[in-house]
Amino acid sequence: MNIQRFHAPTSREALAKARLVFGEGTLILFNRPTENGVEVVATAEDSLAALDRGESPLGSPKASKLRPTPQPSYQEVASKVEDDAAQLAMSTLSFQDYVRERMLRKRHESAQNQAAAQAPNVAPQERPRAAFVQKIQVETDITAPKVISTRKPPTPSVQPATGMSQGIVDELHAMKDLIEDRFNTLAWLGQARQNPIQSNLMLKLIRAGYSPTLARTILERMPEEMDAAQSVRWVMDVLERNLKTDAEGTPLQEEGGTFALIGATGVGKTTTAAKLAGLCARTHGAGSVGLITLDSYRVGAQEQLRAYGKMLGVVAHLAHDRAALQDLLGLLSNKKMVLIDTTGLAPRDPRKREMMDLLDLPNVKRLLVLNAGGHGDTLDDVVSAFKSASAQQVIFSKIDEAVKLGPAIDAAIRHQLILRGVTTGQRVPEDWEAASAAKLVRASMRTSGNSAFDPKIGDLGFFFNQTAGSTSSKGLLDA
Repeated sequence: MNIQRFHAPTSREALAKARLVFGEGTLILFNRPTENGVEVVATAEDSLAALDRGESPLGSPKASKLRPTPQPSYQEVASKVEDDAAQLAMSTLSFQDYVRERMLRKRHESAQNQAAAQAPNVAPQERPRAAFVQKIQVETDITAPKVISTRKPPTPSVQPATGMSQGIVDELHAMKDLIEDRFNTLAWLGQARQNPIQSNLMLKLIRAGYSPTLARTILERMPEEMDAAQSVRWVMDVLERNLKTDAEGTPLQEEGGTFALIGATGVGKTTTAAKLAGLCARTHGAGSVGLITLDSYRVGAQEQLRAYGKMLGVVAHLAHDRAALQDLLGLLSNKKMVLIDTTGLAPRDPRKREMMDLLDLPNVKRLLVLNAGGHGDTLDDVVSAFKSASAQQVIFSKIDEAVKLGPAIDAAIRHQLILRGVTTGQRVPEDWEAASAAKLVRASMRTSGNSAFDPKIGDLGFFFNQTAGSTSSKGLLDA
């Protein structure tokens, strides 16, 4: 059987090369994109015609009668694939062996079932040709380049043959995703071996709670000529520059205005409101502060805020609806600072939209309260649910309870939040600190790394696969 591969920059040129060899009777068996263009596998129609007549392409009709052409077995197909793999220099032998064996078994079983199902509908003279084309597809479809480099290889297109079952198509797509992930992992591990400082910093950032997306984005911009100490300082400087705070602006209690504290249940909104009220009352007097609560759902919420207000010498008011809230805001318009304590709601709670619409009033600024000890995915969900169109201001609560500050800092950087302050305990108003990017970043990088959930150096490849749903890092950092 005369089957040849042709390589060219475009499919038109590859087809032209094939026709120069086989003439007008050229039959294209397989094509795929390569790093340098297109690869085409072709043969002549005469070869297939010989199969249709039961003749051997390597001998005479008489020889074919004496030695009928056997149908390819699973072992023969596997041997052909192994030969192609060796010829194309396949990559990551253990991985490719696993994928190859799995796909061959699936295809062989599917081919037998499909041939049995379609046998009555296929003319006898067409059966050898169909079996031959199917054999060539099994041999060529699962091959992939072996070259391992830090540059991402071109993704082979999955072009299932007509009549191929959906199960086979799904397997092809799954194999394509596996190969992409494997190449990305190998590229990262190869780069990590060449630059152990970068690998160790990546591990340190992950252990501190930072997301793989942010860690990868930072280290991709790190200069290569730095030593270990300089690299750590450079990473911390980048984190500090990108964590936006009000350190150069006016503190909340001095700025004044109307602020609504929003967030999930149990993050400390009521206690934070009391702390801000206490700071303002300490500077400008108790008469400069107004307190409003919208929390008529949680048991004891109103009594808690009223207890704090009584301690500070401030009256806490309850607003049941939008009209009552507008009336109270008008009544307290002469106050230096008015704080609105809202009901804590889960990000997907259907009442959240109603509450956000209630706060959509002129001159009402929203302060998102985030639990600094929350999981990264939880913080992402909360920020996305409560994010407003304007610049989002945030307060980190329960700093004293957080084992890792990395997830909270990571969320603030990736969502471009402005940090207005942090709470460090339950005392009112003493346990309040101004936002300091340097202090928070240094605290986050001092994580001990003794947790059972921390990765090992060999696990990093699983963290840095460039999956399809990953967040784009373009424009994420000011490095």
